[in-house]
Amino acid sequence: MARSKPLNFLFRLEALVWNGYVGGLGALGLERASKLGAAIVPPIASLTSAWKTALRNLRMAFPNESDAWHREVRLESFRELGRMSGEFPHMGKFLDKFRSGELIYEGRERIEATLGKGAVFIGGHFTNWEVTSLCLAQTDTTCHFTYRPANNPLIDKYIVDTRAQFGLVLQAAKGKEGGMGLLRSLKKGRSVALMNDQKYNMGLAVPLFGYECMTADGPTRLALKFKVPLIPLSGQRIEGTRFRVRVHEPIALDYDKPNDEQTVIDGVKRINEFMEARIREAPGQWFWAHRRWPKDAWKKAGVM
Repeated sequence: MARSKPLNFLFRLEALVWNGYVGGLGALGLERASKLGAAIVPPIASLTSAWKTALRNLRMAFPNESDAWHREVRLESFRELGRMSGEFPHMGKFLDKFRSGELIYEGRERIEATLGKGAVFIGGHFTNWEVTSLCLAQTDTTCHFTYRPANNPLIDKYIVDTRAQFGLVLQAAKGKEGGMGLLRSLKKGRSVALMNDQKYNMGLAVPLFGYECMTADGPTRLALKFKVPLIPLSGQRIEGTRFRVRVHEPIALDYDKPNDEQTVIDGVKRINEFMEARIREAPGQWFWAHRRWPKDAWKKAGVM
């Protein structure tokens, strides 16, 4: 968990509202909470800049689709975010689904083959990404995850504690502290897990949907440094609260030239190619609200 920020009145007020929200959702039951979250989040999101950002991103990534299609996918994307918020207080139910086999989980053997040897797992903000994390955490109980802490330390503690309940215990906040934790884990033969589909200004500019965007190169460099596989995971909502989680084949890397910058660039490009392919499979299940591309890309695409 990240170093705590000093508590103030605003943090306490936010936490009070948050606890009321998740507490109410927790009392509803999984299915009803998921549906309620899907109904609540879009109208709230429409009042924010993220609503416009998502539409610009969609118009740029899918220029040949109609305006109606863009708007429908945007709506579905925020509904998906709402479903996730409704489902988060019920992660224990997904643990039950995992244990019973109701949660479809493909490629588990690829994770099991790395136990005791180490790997770098990468994921993206697809559907309820906590379900994907649950599958990984249950298969590799010593995997070291990174996360971006919530600004509010009280809410952050709730998120960390909830994740711990489904096995995601070794959590490292992003930044220098988190990076050192990942290095220590890999040295011990443990695996690490990172999100690799969002903007990272200190990364590399590589294409995604034909437009360059800053992408984290850390996962690729870690895999090359420790000579371990770089393995992507993805999740997809099938219907209702039924999911399919897939562990894919490792991203191809040139381990014979780990210190060659082109080796790193090629690896990061393949990561974005993987992410784009998964987004195209279910556009409405990716988090389009993030400022993934720079404004120059929007201008070049004519969406701004």
